[in-house]
Amino acid sequence: MVVKDNNYDSNSMLLNGDILYNFKCPIVMGIINITPDSFYEDSRSIDSTDILNQVRAMVSAGAQIVDVGGVSTRPGADLLSSDEELSRIIPIIKDIRSNFPTLMISVDTFRADVAKQAVLNGANIINDVYGGGFDDKMFDTVAELQVPYVLMHSRGNASNMQDLSVYDDVVEDVCRELSWKLQELRAKGVKDVIIDPGFGFAKNLNQNYELFKNLSLLQILDCPILVGISRKSMIYNLLRSNPKEALNGTSVLNTFGLLNNAAIIRVHDVEEADEVVQIVSKLKS
Repeated sequence: MVVKDNNYDSNSMLLNGDILYNFKCPIVMGIINITPDSFYEDSRSIDSTDILNQVRAMVSAGAQIVDVGGVSTRPGADLLSSDEELSRIIPIIKDIRSNFPTLMISVDTFRADVAKQAVLNGANIINDVYGGGFDDKMFDTVAELQVPYVLMHSRGNASNMQDLSVYDDVVEDVCRELSWKLQELRAKGVKDVIIDPGFGFAKNLNQNYELFKNLSLLQILDCPILVGISRKSMIYNLLRSNPKEALNGTSVLNTFGLLNNAAIIRVHDVEEADEVVQIVSKLKS
C-alpha cells in the first residue's frame, strides 16, 4: 500500500521523494528478462510487444514491482557492453512507464551509467546483483539519484563466483559483508536500501540452505529483505529436476521466506507468488 507520510522505519522506503511504500504487507516483484540466455528459458524475451504483454499479465496477477534486466548473471554468462545493455533495456523501460504510469520499475544492472540512464527514463529502483562490487561508481550514483537500492550479497562475477564460496560461517560472513557496504551507503547519504542475501551467488547448495534457514537474522541490518530464489539451482539441484519443474519448490521457499519476514519476493511466476503472499498474510494477521 502507498501512503503519504514522513515517519518511516526499516519496513518502508521513499519513492520519488515523498511517497512512502510500506513493506509490512509483502510485495511481489516480477522478473522481466530482456535476454536470450537467462537460466530459465521461459523467461527470455527481446520482443517489446511480448514484454509489455508479460508486464500486463504480471500486474493483473498481483505484481507491484517489475524488475527489468538486460544482462544474464547466471554462472558463465556473457558480459555485454554498457551500450548493448542500454539498447536492450531503455526502450523497454520507456514503454513500460508509458503504459503503466504508476507501476514501480526496478532496473537489474550492476553498471552505474546504465542505472542512471534507467532512472532518468522511468525506473524507480536500482537492483545491483554485485552490490557495488563491479562498478565503483555505483554507490555515488545511487546517492546522487536518491532512489531505493537493492544491495545484494555476492562475490566476484558470473565467470568466477562459484570459486569464491569459502566462508567461516556463511550466515555471519554474509551479514558482515553486507553491513560493511550498508555503512558505506549510509555514509554517502543513501537512505532507502533493500537487502538481498544473494542466493546462488558465490554460495553452494548447502550454504544457500543454511543462509535461507537463518534468513530472519538478516533483520539485524534494519532494512527490508528481498528473497530471489525463483526456479534457481538450489531448488532443482536438490530435487534432481530442472528450472521448468521448480515452481513448487519456489513456492515452498517463498512461503518460508515470508514467514521469516521477507518483504519482497522476486519471481518469474507472479500469480502463484501472490497466492503465497495472501495465504501467509492471512496466517500472520
